[in-house]
Amino acid sequence: MSGPNGRGTPTGGNKLNGRAGAERSGNAGSKGGRPGRGRGSAGETRTGAKGVTARETALDVLVRVQQEGAYSNLLLNTSLQKAGLSREDAGLATELVYGTISRLNTLEYVLKSFVSKGLDKLQPWVRSLLCLSLYQIMYLDRIPPHAAVNEAVNLAKRRGHQGISGMVNGVLRNVLRAGPLPVIPQEMSWEERTALIHSHPLWMVEQWRDEFGADTAEAICKANNEPPAVSVRVNTTMTSRDRLLDEMLGQGVNARPSELSPYGIVVRGAGNLALSSWYRDGLLSIQDESSMLVAEAVNPLPGMKVLDCCAAPGGKTTHMGELMKDQGSIYANDLHPHKAALISDQARRLGLECIGTGSGDALELGKKFAAASFDRILLDAPCSGLGVIRRKPDLKWAKQPEDAAAIARLQSELLDSAAALLKPGGVLVYSTCTLDRLENGNIVHSFLERNEEFRSVTFSSPLWNRLGSSVLASDQGMQILPQHYGSDGFYIAILERLRQ
Repeated sequence: MSGPNGRGTPTGGNKLNGRAGAERSGNAGSKGGRPGRGRGSAGETRTGAKGVTARETALDVLVRVQQEGAYSNLLLNTSLQKAGLSREDAGLATELVYGTISRLNTLEYVLKSFVSKGLDKLQPWVRSLLCLSLYQIMYLDRIPPHAAVNEAVNLAKRRGHQGISGMVNGVLRNVLRAGPLPVIPQEMSWEERTALIHSHPLWMVEQWRDEFGADTAEAICKANNEPPAVSVRVNTTMTSRDRLLDEMLGQGVNARPSELSPYGIVVRGAGNLALSSWYRDGLLSIQDESSMLVAEAVNPLPGMKVLDCCAAPGGKTTHMGELMKDQGSIYANDLHPHKAALISDQARRLGLECIGTGSGDALELGKKFAAASFDRILLDAPCSGLGVIRRKPDLKWAKQPEDAAAIARLQSELLDSAAALLKPGGVLVYSTCTLDRLENGNIVHSFLERNEEFRSVTFSSPLWNRLGSSVLASDQGMQILPQHYGSDGFYIAILERLRQ
C-alpha cells in the first residue's frame, strides 16, 4: 500500500507493521480483555532517561499529532527512544497513544458533557490530557481510576497553573461519579450508535454497511480497536519456520505459527524484534500476515523476471526474492530515491542478490522496459489504507469519503501501465490494503472490461483454494477483513494475460 501523495509509499509512512518500534502489547491491561501486567496503581515514577513518565511521553505525542499532523507511529517511536523509558512504561505510553487516538470521538463525545466552556476553548495539551485520562478510566481496567485522575492532576500542575489542575481534577472526578459511559441517546440511529460506541467516523460506518452489511461493518469497527499482534516473516532461504519458531520458544518468546501465512510467526510481548539478532542476521522480517499473502499470490518461480511497481520499503519485494530462492531477477521501483534505498538495505540484510532497485514514476516504467518483458508483475497500489486502521488509528480521522475517488483514478492508470509490461501467460497481482470497493473490485472489473486479453484467475489459484472459506470474494479478487484473522485488511486480485 502506498499513499495518495505519489506512486510509491507515503511520505513518512511504511508498509511494515505500522507500530513496529513499540509493540502495543497492552501492558496496561484493559476492559477489552487485553493481556497485561498492569501499571499505574501507585502512580508513576520518573524513570525515563530525562526523568519523564509514560504519561508525559504519551501526552507530548498526542499534542504533536493534533497540532502538527505528525504520524503517530513514527513520532511515538522517536519519542520512546529519546525518553529512555523502561519496557513496561514504554508499553503503557504506547497503549495510551494508540488507544486515545483510536477512541478519540467517543472520548470527546463524553467530555463535552463535563467541560462547561467547551472542548474547543481548551488549550490543545489540556484537551489531550483529558482524553488520555478518560481513556484510562473507560478502557483500562488495571489502572485504578483514582490513579489516572491523580496522575492527570500532577501533569496539569507541572504544565499549567492551579486553575488548570483544578479544572482537570473537577472534570475527571465528575466523570467518576457519572457511572457507565458513554450514555447513548435512544433516538440515535444504528449507524450513529455504532460510530460512537466503536469510535469511527459516521461516513465510514455507512460505507462499510453498504458494502458488507451491518453485522460485518460493526465487526470491522470492533476489530480496528483491538491491539495488533506483531507478526514476522521467516526468510526461508536461511532457515525454516519450524526451526525459527523452536528457537523463539526456547528463548521464552510467546510465539505461534501464523494461521494465515505459512511463512509467518505471530509474536506477543517480545518487544521490538527489529532489535533482535534474528532480525540483524536476516532470519526474519517484520510484516503483517495479510501482507505476506501478496507474494504468495504472485507465485514467482526461480529464474523468473519480476517487476514490483510501487515497492518500498520492500517487504513484498524481498518475500518474492525468498520465494524465488534468490534465483532470477526482481526490479523494485519506488517514486522516491530514499525509499528505493530502503529496499536495497532490506535485500542486503536478508542476503538476497536477485533484487535491483530504481526510482521513478511507476506510470513511466514503460519507457524503461520493453512491452511484455516480465513474467510476473506486482502492483501494490497507492490506496486510502483503510485496512490498516488498527495499526495507524490516525487514518480514521484523517481520511475523507471523497479520497477514494481521487486515488482510484491513479490506481486505474497504474494498472493499465503495468499490464502492458506483462508477457502473455504471465501473472499480474493487483493489491491494496484498503476495504473500499471503489479502489478494489471496481478497479479490476473495469480493467478486465477494457482488456480482453486478461482474465482473473483469483478463484482458481492455490491461495484462494487455501483461504476461500475464510475470506470474501469481491469482484474478481479476494478481500481479507481485519476480523478474519486479526491482521490487516487487504484486497488481492490475480490476473493472467492470455497467450495469443
